[in-house]
Amino acid sequence: MSASFDSSTTSLTTSAPTTFRKRRSWNDRIGIGFLVVTFVAIILGLAIGLPLSKRDTGGGGGAPPSTDLQKAINLLANNPLIDGHNDLPWQFRQYANNSVYSVNLGQDMRNTWTETSPMDDTSFPRIPSQTDIGRLQAGKVGAQFWAVFCSCASVDKDAVRMGFDTMDVIHKFIEKYDVFELATTAQGITDVFNRGKIASLIGLEGGHMIGNSLGTLRMYYKLGVRYMTLTHSCDTLWADSVKADSENPPSTRGLTEFGEKVVKEMNRLGMIVDLSHTSVQTQKDAIRLSSAPVIFSHSSAYTLCNHNRNVRDEVLNLTKENGGLVMINFYKKYIDCSPGDSNGTISDIVRHIEYVRDLIGVDYVGIGADYDGVDVFPDGAEDVSKYPYVFEVLINRGWSDSDLIKLAGGNLLRVFRAVETIRDGLSSENPEEDIIDKSLRNQNCTTGY
Repeated sequence: MSASFDSSTTSLTTSAPTTFRKRRSWNDRIGIGFLVVTFVAIILGLAIGLPLSKRDTGGGGGAPPSTDLQKAINLLANNPLIDGHNDLPWQFRQYANNSVYSVNLGQDMRNTWTETSPMDDTSFPRIPSQTDIGRLQAGKVGAQFWAVFCSCASVDKDAVRMGFDTMDVIHKFIEKYDVFELATTAQGITDVFNRGKIASLIGLEGGHMIGNSLGTLRMYYKLGVRYMTLTHSCDTLWADSVKADSENPPSTRGLTEFGEKVVKEMNRLGMIVDLSHTSVQTQKDAIRLSSAPVIFSHSSAYTLCNHNRNVRDEVLNLTKENGGLVMINFYKKYIDCSPGDSNGTISDIVRHIEYVRDLIGVDYVGIGADYDGVDVFPDGAEDVSKYPYVFEVLINRGWSDSDLIKLAGGNLLRVFRAVETIRDGLSSENPEEDIIDKSLRNQNCTTGY
């Protein structure tokens, strides 16, 4: 064995230099190939990864985000942006007959609902798509109140049915997409946000959808509604809408006795009272009566733009006394009343935010952009992907992180918690069971009371 082993060793030893040279040459080739592949991978990574990075952070246009924009993105990634009003459910009625499963919100909806798409109700203006999952994520939306809306043409007809149909739409798209999760409490918003999802809340945009029934109001609450706008732009039998302020002289009816019971029952339930779309007198009556903070879910400052949908200074001051919140609407016609065709800029939105802050304090201002509910927004704020750009301007203007967090969603969480505290304090009270005066009802549209 030893002789045989020595022989093979000698043989290996004598041939080793040739074999080593061949291996070294082969290894050199492998090494060079590896370097080439790595270099190509790096180039591809830069080519592909950089655009993806820009899409994720809201950058674009061929340049990386500014320092202020990146700061805005980071702040909203860690603190929930809670928008008070989005009308995406109305778009499902207009363009898809309330069919959620025939539509893919994961796609860019601008390519689905276009200027040639048939609409259900052509008495409304065509609203270009402003919301889909990709743009919500780009806009760093942490929580959204989805609006249950139906036309004032349904008053005394089928407003309740249309309201529940829209409730169904919202529940369906929340259930369809994992990115959404229903939230019905202040803590629920925080919990869903911490799970990396968009907390989805429901607001009933118009008291006409309760059909003058406190029982219907309670059923909406059980299904997840957490604010009700007392009126849309049409009066109810129990409350004046913004339309009353255009009368000469303006109506001073405000809330009727039954309307006061509606507000009290909302306090008992833990449903936030929303005063957007209501008349000034209704606003004053509701703020006086409500034991919980109220909100304006999508309104701006009247002094800067004299539109009756905006909030007057006297009501802003009352809102502060009540501990409530004004959530600034981004609609061009509510933030810029100047004549001309200009859409304005993000700075016009910021003017309204800062006006409310300067008049009553940073604790009483929030954001309710009204996307998918109106057709024209300032340049740079065209859809739900643009929120970071609003915060970029505010950062550039010297806003502190703590104030930005309040604006983004902290103030809404404060209001919501206060509403829940009032609810808990009223838990021993029985539901309001009054019915509206029979003489006020349209007898052709109701059966009994």
